[in-house]
Amino acid sequence: METIIGTGIVLAVLILIVCLIILSMIKAKKNGKSIQCGCDCKHCGGHCR
Repeated sequence: METIIGTGIVLAVLILIVCLIILSMIKAKKNGKSIQCGCDCKHCGGHCR
């Protein structure tokens, strides 16, 4: 039983971390930044969007 609880806690923490990363990427994209082209789509002509 302790193993199941520990696994559940680790899984919940990992899901939270992944969700925070995705939300951060969405926020950055809305602000005109992108990882693919140096984090500044304003200067790349928008081809990375």
